[in-house]
Amino acid sequence: QVQLVESGGGLVQAGGSLRLSCAASGRTFSRYAMGWYRQSPGKEREFVAAISGNGGITYYADSVKGRFTISRDTAKNTVYLRMNNLKPEDTAAYYCTTGTTAQALSLNGGDDWGQGTLVTVSS
Repeated sequence: QVQLVESGGGLVQAGGSLRLSCAASGRTFSRYAMGWYRQSPGKEREFVAAISGNGGITYYADSVKGRFTISRDTAKNTVYLRMNNLKPEDTAAYYCTTGTTAQALSLNGGDDWGQGTLVTVSS
C-alpha cells in the first residue's frame, strides 16, 4: 500500500518562499511519476506540478511556471515543491499524488494521495 506524507506548509508573507516535501513508501519510488495538486476553500482541486519517474520530464500549471520547481530525491523517496515569490492566490492545501506518467498526473491526478499540507500566503 502506497503512503504519501506531505510536510513543509505554513504561513508566509507574499513574495516569500516555502519548500514542500512528500515522503513516499510502499512502492518502488523511481518507477512512478509524482505530482502536486492544490485546493482552496470553495474551489476544485487543481494541478500544480508533476515529475516523471527519472526526473527528466516536468509539467507545471501556467499559474506557477517560473515560480515553482518540482524535484525528486530517489535515495530519500521524496518529492519536493520549491515555491518562490508566493502570492495570496497560492493559499491552499497542497496534496501529493503518484501515478504512471507525469503527463497523466497533470491531467487527472493519481490513484494515491497524501493528507495534504496547508500553505497560507498573507498579503
